[in-house]
Amino acid sequence: MSYPRFFAPTLDPGDETVALPRDEAEHLTRVLRLGVGDTVAVFDGRGREFLARVASVVRRDVRLQILSRVEPAAESGVAVTLAQAVLKTDKMDEVVRDAVMLGVAAIQPIVSKRTEVTVAALLKGARVERWRRVALASVKQSRRAVLPEIRVPLTLETFLGEPPAALRVMLVEPGATADVEPLSALQGPPPPADAAVLVGPEGGWTEGECGAARARGVRLVTLGHRTLRADAVPVAALSVLQFIWKEL
Repeated sequence: MSYPRFFAPTLDPGDETVALPRDEAEHLTRVLRLGVGDTVAVFDGRGREFLARVASVVRRDVRLQILSRVEPAAESGVAVTLAQAVLKTDKMDEVVRDAVMLGVAAIQPIVSKRTEVTVAALLKGARVERWRRVALASVKQSRRAVLPEIRVPLTLETFLGEPPAALRVMLVEPGATADVEPLSALQGPPPPADAAVLVGPEGGWTEGECGAARARGVRLVTLGHRTLRADAVPVAALSVLQFIWKEL
C-alpha cells in the first residue's frame, strides 16, 4: 500500500518519534487533511525511510511515531552530477524535476557564455531555493529516500577546475565541433563510480567552451543527428546512460 510521504531531515534511526518541518506539517494538515492516527511514510533524505503514524497535531506542529523501516526505491549505482547550464523561465524547474526522478545524485547549475543570467542574479533571486523545493517534490513522487544536492551555481570555468568525476561527458549539438563521439561509445567498460554530465543552454556551448572542456579531459558526446531542445537533452542523456549501465 502506498502512503503519503514526508521529509524529516532530523530523523535518526533510533528515534521513536520525529517532528516534521513546518512546510511538511502544513502539507500534512492543510493540504492532505490528515490527522492523529493516520499512517504515513517519512524519510530523512539520506536513504532511510520509515512507516509512521501521526502521533500529535498541535496547530502547525506535527509529530510522527516511528513504526517500522521500509525499503525505498533503489539508488543508482553511479553517482551522477548533472551540470546543467541554467535555462530560461520554468524550463530549469522541469529539468530539476526530471533529473531527480531519473536518479541523479546532485545538480550543479552552470552559468555559461550563452546563459542569460549571472551567478549573482541567481543567488539574489532565490532560484536555488526554488530548485531545492522542486527536487524535494520530485523525490516524494519518485519514492526516493535520498534528496539530491542542488548546488550553488558556478561558471563553467570554475566547475571544470574542480576535482573531476571518474567520467565527465559534455553533450554537444551534432556537428558543433570536431572529435565528437556518440553517447553509445560509453558502452563496454565497467560503469564508473561517479560521473558528471554537462548539458548546455539554449543555443548550446560555444566552441571555446567545448575546447576548454576537452582540454580538461571531458569527453564530447552527442545524442545523434537530430538537434534536441535544451530541456530535453538531460532526460534523454540520463536515460541512455542508465541503459548503458544496465540500470533500466
